[in-house]
Amino acid sequence: MRLLKLSLRTRIFISMTILVLLASILIAAVTIYQYKEEAEEYHQGRLERKEERIQITINNVLKRTTYPINEENIALIFREKQRIYQISEEHSMPINIYGLSGELLVKSEGLFAKDTTDIQINPVILDTLASLFNKKYLVKSEKNGERFLTSYTYITDVRSKPLGILHLPYLEDDDLITRELLQFLQRLGQVYLLMLLVAVVLAYFLSKYITRSLKTISETIDQTRLDKRNKRIDIGDASEEIYSLVNAYNSMIDELEESAAMLAKSEREAAWREMAKQVAHEIKNPLTPMRLTVQSFQRKFDPRDPNIQQKVQEYSDTLIQQIDTMSSIASAFSNFAQMPAQKSETLDVVKIIGLALDIFNEDYIIFPSEKEKIIAKFDRTQLIRVVTNLVKNGIQAIPEDRIPKIIVDVFSENGEVLITVSDNGIGITEENTKKVFEPKFTTKTSGMGLGLGMVKNIVETYNGSITFTSKEGKGTVFKVRFPKE
Repeated sequence: MRLLKLSLRTRIFISMTILVLLASILIAAVTIYQYKEEAEEYHQGRLERKEERIQITINNVLKRTTYPINEENIALIFREKQRIYQISEEHSMPINIYGLSGELLVKSEGLFAKDTTDIQINPVILDTLASLFNKKYLVKSEKNGERFLTSYTYITDVRSKPLGILHLPYLEDDDLITRELLQFLQRLGQVYLLMLLVAVVLAYFLSKYITRSLKTISETIDQTRLDKRNKRIDIGDASEEIYSLVNAYNSMIDELEESAAMLAKSEREAAWREMAKQVAHEIKNPLTPMRLTVQSFQRKFDPRDPNIQQKVQEYSDTLIQQIDTMSSIASAFSNFAQMPAQKSETLDVVKIIGLALDIFNEDYIIFPSEKEKIIAKFDRTQLIRVVTNLVKNGIQAIPEDRIPKIIVDVFSENGEVLITVSDNGIGITEENTKKVFEPKFTTKTSGMGLGLGMVKNIVETYNGSITFTSKEGKGTVFKVRFPKE
């Protein structure tokens, strides 16, 4: 499972290195196995050749002997003139001759190997030898730490009548073959060490080449966002699979752009429809009293009425009041719809906030104007709009039965400007905390609720943020942050 969590580049590198290691181990194992097979074939072939030559020599001895050729005289025939020793010395091999019942009759001296001769042949070997067609049986054994390949075969007369059993213990001396094997493995190890180094370097660059395109695709996918224009991937040399992946991603980006454009258009249309409904509703509110006032004026108008001037003034004041209401509604909508231009004016934030607060006559608005300058880049007009909207919102949130208090402050913090506006108003209920910055949300009996939405729009345009903390019945603190640069 840990291997699956590694990067593709690392897995390719490790896999190629392990592949070369496994190949070298496999070839070494096959080589050792092949050498052992060849050694066994070599020893067996050599023993068979010696056995054939010894059999020929034995047949010649039987032809020249003066003893009657039978099982009882076999020991005498080969002891005569020490023929058994001559044959052993001639063929450089110990020779033992057993009777047909398995007892040892005669043997050469152990000149070439330690004397490990058995006095009696194992009955299993006797039975096996008797049952074989070619009357030849090979046995592998180990005595005194040495490995023997032993041959059992019948000694026969000219009529193929068995006279005895020829026993040839062949010592398997693998020193020469082992030395050759070690030398070969040493050379093979040097070659594979060089191949391993080449494979490591090749794996490094090959994995880097293979994953380079994938890394580019991964980085581009990580930067893909629904709310911005995404870049298409353009890769030069790459495999067919990578091209297929890139084409699939580019097609997805094209479809995403189209979907995002359609979604944005749909959302804008829905937002403006909702805004139009809200504006129409707000405008209808003053139109109704205006209509009723005009209709009443038409019915009750009497030029001869001595109080005609007072009544005309009352009717006029009513109409003007309702007209002002509609004008304020139109102004609020116009201010919200107007997107702030991203100007980068270098200004003193403390001074601009002071200018924004000069339009208010309320003496309960507190601002420490003796603060040091805080220089930042922002639009002068938009900053005034932010401050005035927050202060107006605070004034309107304070009930009439409470001594009002609004504190405006500004700080410089970690390369950012922090503006706070706190009031001791009614606060914001928990259910309304998520709706505060919605364009059409308001808890007041008048107005359209566009002020805080506009403030949020302005601040975010300048890579800033606006947050608030509120305690119901005690007040609210709004915090505006934006970078100095």
